[in-house]
Amino acid sequence: MAKPHSFHIPVMGIGFTIDTPLKVAHLGIDSVISLVDDMLLERLRKMYSEKFSVPYEEITKKAEDLRARRITAYLNLINEFAEKKFEKLKDVTNNQGKELKEYFKLLPETSKLKQEFNELLAKVSDISELKSWIENNVKMGSIDVNIMTKVDKENYVKKEQLPVEYNDAHAALRGYALSNLKSSIVLSAGMNPRLFSYMENFDDFYANENGEINKKIILKVSDYRSALIQGKYLAKKGIWVSEYRIESGLNCGGHAFATDGFLLGPALEEFKERREELYNDVYSVLESALERKEKTIPKVKLDMRITAQGGVGTSEEHNFLLDYYGMDSIGWGTPFLLVPSVTTVDNDTRAQLVKAKEKDLYLSGISPLGVPFNSMRGNTKDQERDENLKKGRPGSSCPKGYVQLNKEFGDKAICTASRQYQRLKIESLKQQNLPENDYKFEYNKVVDRSCTCVGLGTTALIAHGLETRVEGAGVSICPGPNMAYYDKLISMTDMIGHIYGRKNIISRLDRPHMFVKELNLYIDYLKNKVSEAARTPTEKEQKYLKTFAENLESGINYYFNLFEKDGKVIANANTIIREQMEESLTSLKLLKLKIDNLMLFNIKRSEEVRETREIAFKESNLTHKKKSIVSFAQFL
Repeated sequence: MAKPHSFHIPVMGIGFTIDTPLKVAHLGIDSVISLVDDMLLERLRKMYSEKFSVPYEEITKKAEDLRARRITAYLNLINEFAEKKFEKLKDVTNNQGKELKEYFKLLPETSKLKQEFNELLAKVSDISELKSWIENNVKMGSIDVNIMTKVDKENYVKKEQLPVEYNDAHAALRGYALSNLKSSIVLSAGMNPRLFSYMENFDDFYANENGEINKKIILKVSDYRSALIQGKYLAKKGIWVSEYRIESGLNCGGHAFATDGFLLGPALEEFKERREELYNDVYSVLESALERKEKTIPKVKLDMRITAQGGVGTSEEHNFLLDYYGMDSIGWGTPFLLVPSVTTVDNDTRAQLVKAKEKDLYLSGISPLGVPFNSMRGNTKDQERDENLKKGRPGSSCPKGYVQLNKEFGDKAICTASRQYQRLKIESLKQQNLPENDYKFEYNKVVDRSCTCVGLGTTALIAHGLETRVEGAGVSICPGPNMAYYDKLISMTDMIGHIYGRKNIISRLDRPHMFVKELNLYIDYLKNKVSEAARTPTEKEQKYLKTFAENLESGINYYFNLFEKDGKVIANANTIIREQMEESLTSLKLLKLKIDNLMLFNIKRSEEVRETREIAFKESNLTHKKKSIVSFAQFL
């Protein structure tokens, strides 16, 4: 059965979509829960159990396999309550079918499902006929989950390391696999071979002879090559990837996994042209693996969806990605942070988001993972970090420890945002006797790290009125750059109406097209990389920057060709977009000149250093000779 909506709500932070399925799944909308914080999931399970008057038995820290069990229990609870809401919605005798009408009202005008429903309402006289049609055609939204594959912290009991299946990502996968959900798990942040291999242990990840898969795989990727490599790797295990979710590297919220200058448009074009090739290449590997493992080979063609997300902000952009590139769904994340009936954000943080402009939204270095991270200036978690720094106590107490992944100072990993790590790292920097400017640069990188694994979840506690004694009240927020163009709280009806072109909720007229915005974000990113490389340039860095710039230029030329091929391809904004991209191309060419000159600067700097050393050496020799003469004279 086709999905009712052409958009989905991606995972946002740790807490922002933690209970979103309970709010939207009954309306046919897909959304994603983060599985990072099992402590937070357990606290919300207790809260919802009390709210809906169902029995609750705490899974304590002393429980065996507690992380997986907590995740299973929470997902089962959310699924149970979402299904009850959905069954109530389908009951046309309940409240005269008001909720059912809302379900269809939200669908796009082009929806065949919506058209069939309206036609049926106009002619049906038998309520049983309507009930039968609803049962066969109305579908609940998928309750999907997300794992960052590299966030796979090792765990210990009484200082003894547990087997790898108790690592964080492994336990989260097991928790999902053992739940009663029939949905998808989104694997983000790259490939983790051990985790991918661990999936083989769970039957729900395999297709049956009818092509049905209880637990589907969604791979978040940035390019075709990555999709093919990871798709084949999983296929060798007998596991099919049901969806490749292509994400703009710098135009999404959260962690920014920047590509080497590969823009979204050209990436989508390659998937469009090679979609069938991707299916056939991966399926041939899958079939061989299933034969070897003596597992069921599906008798029907398996589904393979291609979706995209990152910076989409208008119905025109939404439809273009669907129609021109053939995407099956488009992810809308950041704007939903301003929809109280969909996401879980505390009131103060939401008020900050409403006021945020371009200057307030920036690519930060606060993530303990060492990956650029979209953030908002003035968020309370950063304020908390800065206050600790003023007190001479940089770093966090690390109350949850989900990102304890760094082994720079010992065999047991610690978090780079922790007080322990930052104290050790600063001491290490002091011992290096760096020049003052170099020391300050490295010091700021260390203390900039913030405790995001707590900060990104605390908002859910505050929003639900739960205490934050252990976590503290600081909230991290990770909107994409698109947030600058939304300036008020939005109802779910208006937000979905905006996606489908029934309503416009953007009052500003200066919002750039998503392709232009992404391009300029990449150029700004490249500028920063060139500035960093200029400190101590190497041939390797220069080669990387040069390749990066060439990929960007190739992307711009792709867009120019796209506009030439079809003058209507980007609605009526074609001329403006072209002019903006030409300006960006000029900036890029100037950057390329800087990159070409990097090594010349390095040679010049090396010569200056050499001359300085020679002078110092000569002065040292002269001083030594003078001292020798004086000593000799004193001897005489």
